[in-house]
Amino acid sequence: MADSSPAPQANAQTLLSQAGTLHSLKAIGVSSIADTLCGRHHSKDFSYARGDYLRGRVTVIAILFLVLLPFWAVLDFFLLPDDTRSYTLVGRIFMMAGLVLAVFLARGSAGRFNRARVSAGLLFFLPAAFYVLVLFALTRHPGTHDLVGYSFIPYMLVVMLSLFPFTLIESGVVGAVLLLAQGASQYLTGNWFTAAGLQESWLLFALLTIALTSNYFHLGLLLRLYREATHDPLTGLLNRGALAHSLDQALQARGDKQMALLMMDLDHFKRINDQYGHPVGDRVLAEFARLLRQVAGKNDFAARYGGEEFVVVLTQATRAQALETAERIRAQAEITPVTDHHGRTLNFTVSIGVAMFRPGETLEIVARRADERLYEAKKLSRNCVVGA
Repeated sequence: MADSSPAPQANAQTLLSQAGTLHSLKAIGVSSIADTLCGRHHSKDFSYARGDYLRGRVTVIAILFLVLLPFWAVLDFFLLPDDTRSYTLVGRIFMMAGLVLAVFLARGSAGRFNRARVSAGLLFFLPAAFYVLVLFALTRHPGTHDLVGYSFIPYMLVVMLSLFPFTLIESGVVGAVLLLAQGASQYLTGNWFTAAGLQESWLLFALLTIALTSNYFHLGLLLRLYREATHDPLTGLLNRGALAHSLDQALQARGDKQMALLMMDLDHFKRINDQYGHPVGDRVLAEFARLLRQVAGKNDFAARYGGEEFVVVLTQATRAQALETAERIRAQAEITPVTDHHGRTLNFTVSIGVAMFRPGETLEIVARRADERLYEAKKLSRNCVVGA
């Protein structure tokens, strides 16, 4: 359906991509606070990608804990008084069950970012809860002030924060809970406001600061590398591969929601390139991409499918709503001006084919049906929408 090949733009786009990569690498040290502070500004596709990272790390670390727990339980016989072992035994049983649940949630969290985040939370909550249980058990022995074999838990969990692409708020909440647990430990063991206690608190706080700094750079780097790998350098929209991956996860979490695909092709784009030059053609592509970002909702996906072809996937839309959105895109494109090097104004139009996702259909199947309707729109008159 393309009027021209994207090949003439390849060199320019390669240079733009290389320049963007260098700029991103230089910007890692000053990444946006808003992007790393919380996930509120993250796009739907990046949330899916971050969920993948969380899922993989939770699975590996939870399985490692499950393997080590039986060996660690042996230490209870050497480190704890006899009548405290019943507490720790129950605690370990619950922790093992919780870790199995964390693995189960992580492995089933594709397309469900909150589920991946809950599984990661369990990975930190379970050892912290066990630590509190040990503290409680030792309070039954007033002469026992030694947490050898367990006092390292808060430090281990703080350091473990740096392994995950958490936002600063997420890590800050976990860190605050661990600082409180450390304070409770010092109070119960009599180290509260002693030189040793202050040294322990300072060490934990220093490690938490390092972990937060690591999260800042980790998430900032992940955001930039993800964008380089998944977004078209000219338009800033998703590329075709990233669209397929993100949509696959969206379909898994779809439930009974209706979804629609809009396949779009800029009319007579080759003529624009020939008459005004490829730099002006690039401006048209960038301007149309800006229009799509304005129209698409936060949970929708907009992508450059290839050349002058674009795709928007509406993740919650009826057929009537999809046709209305397509018509709004077409009408807005028709009145969006682009200027050339001499200040002359040109306009462009777009043809759109609309198709609804049916149960069990993949992106390729729906895109083929939308492309057939786009072809009908091209044959009919261009600058129109065909949805059936």
